[in-house]
Amino acid sequence: MKKDATFTTCAYCGVGCGVRMQPQVQGFSASGDDAHPASLGRLCVKGSALGETLDLQGRLLQPEIHGQPVSWEKALDAVASGLQQVIREHGPQAVAFYGSGQLLTEDYYVANKLMKGFIGAGNMDTNSRLCMASAVVGYKRAFGADAVPCSYQDLERADCVILTGSNTAWAHPVVYQRLAQAKKERPAMRIIVIDPRQTATCDIADLHLALRPGSDAALFCGALNAMADSGKLDAAFLQQHTRGAEQTLQAAQTWTPARTADACALPPAKLMAFYQMIADSDRLVTLYSMGINQSSSGVDKCNAIINLHLATGKIGREGCGPFSITGQPNAMGGREVGGLANQLASHMGFSAQEVDRVGRFWASDNVTKTAGLNAVDLFRAVETGQIKAVWIMGTNPLVSLPDADRVRAGLARCPLVIVSDITRDTDTTRAAHICLPAQGWGEKNGTVTNSERCISRQRAFLPA
Repeated sequence: MKKDATFTTCAYCGVGCGVRMQPQVQGFSASGDDAHPASLGRLCVKGSALGETLDLQGRLLQPEIHGQPVSWEKALDAVASGLQQVIREHGPQAVAFYGSGQLLTEDYYVANKLMKGFIGAGNMDTNSRLCMASAVVGYKRAFGADAVPCSYQDLERADCVILTGSNTAWAHPVVYQRLAQAKKERPAMRIIVIDPRQTATCDIADLHLALRPGSDAALFCGALNAMADSGKLDAAFLQQHTRGAEQTLQAAQTWTPARTADACALPPAKLMAFYQMIADSDRLVTLYSMGINQSSSGVDKCNAIINLHLATGKIGREGCGPFSITGQPNAMGGREVGGLANQLASHMGFSAQEVDRVGRFWASDNVTKTAGLNAVDLFRAVETGQIKAVWIMGTNPLVSLPDADRVRAGLARCPLVIVSDITRDTDTTRAAHICLPAQGWGEKNGTVTNSERCISRQRAFLPA
């Protein structure tokens, strides 16, 4: 075992903090990496306790078929023959892979390539679908690409930061620490928290809007209308860099202050204070997370936020932009290499040109030409029998998906369920025909991409 410290990246949230793992007489201690640009030496309590998570208790240590230990050779032969049989009898669309924001980018890439490039179906999706798919579609609808236009430094340099649908203090503690420090250094900086609840994040807020749940799109449409009425739009930016602005502003006109206050259940005085803080700020960042994304109208909420930034020109420059922050350490990396069913690879879709380009790069003539089933539809297809084989990697959908009883019943009827995980006993491994041990954090090498699109290494410091 190495005696020198290993510099790696935290396994928890999407902030992507740098971690220094130092060998001790027994085990390892975790401390912050001062040189890492995401965290600058900071760690939250979870990251600081990473050394306590490294034992083998509860681990899946060898392959199993129907609960019985087998060799790797026998397990992999069973996986290969099982998938081949399903494809032969039912076609490639009867196979699905379901991944996780805990996978390394390299893991995502290979799984996606196997599914979409060689099996030839689009049914590769991920649990990241549950937390940030709305943000992906919102960005693509606005910009034509899934690309976060902000960094953590923008939060520190903004005149005003809006935190909406995000209890940053608990969910992304190091971002919260950086924001709190920036507020301490620049007391004139304004922080607005939009959340139906009084959360820990409100501790540093100048204004808390306890809006009616689900009314976020109305709030930001009202803000857009208020900026238009007060002459705070950036006409030059709108003319040079946007399309559809006239129709968007016309639609927003219906969101008068009175209607917005009523829809959001907010006191008119607080709503006007919100508008004024936006109007007074040359540099504005809006940070949003699960409270925006996990909604049946999540995409519209995202685009209402983005439209405000586009219309006021508060985007594409220092201290500005709509910033979706991810929940898992590599949700962003999965997006980059095609880990969602509506992507082929590398942010590409399924046009004939893109399919041909990927096929030539992968040296495959079997690349899928159509998108696959998203997470919820994928497991509904398992339930109905459309999916005959599913490979679940690094996640526990029987806990995380809605309608868990339906998912459990579907897996019970599925002819082939393969699970790759580090943990032996989970709801999902209990439903598996074949269980494959996976390498855990600290045992494997690869890359992850954090919420600001910074690519970091996860380095091995333990024997696999």
